Amino acid sequence: MPQIIVVNQSGEESNVEAPEGRTLMEVIRDNGFDELLALCGGCCSCATCHVHIDPAFIGKLPAMSEDENDLLDSSDHRNEYSRLSCQVPVTADLEGLKVTIAPED
Repeated sequence: MPQIIVVNQSGEESNVEAPEGRTLMEVIRDNGFDELLALCGGCCSCATCHVHIDPAFIGKLPAMSEDENDLLDSSDHRNEYSRLSCQVPVTADLEGLKVTIAPED
């Protein structure tokens, strides 16, 4: 099971286990990070699970969909490493990933 590092909005880091087959959103939410709102529950319709991905891992993620891209465009905190965590499946390739919860808009 991959281990990932979650950085909260205060900059505190926590190591968590990330079961393969889940999404980053589910892993972060289920590990008690309440600041990741995930209001739509993973349907890619709200952008409240916005995270910044460690640049070293961007190439290991699936391509961003047009819907995800459109939703991220509404964020003042979007950068080149922004993703919606509900759209990132956990795989063994994400071992050691550092993911930062984006500030709320």
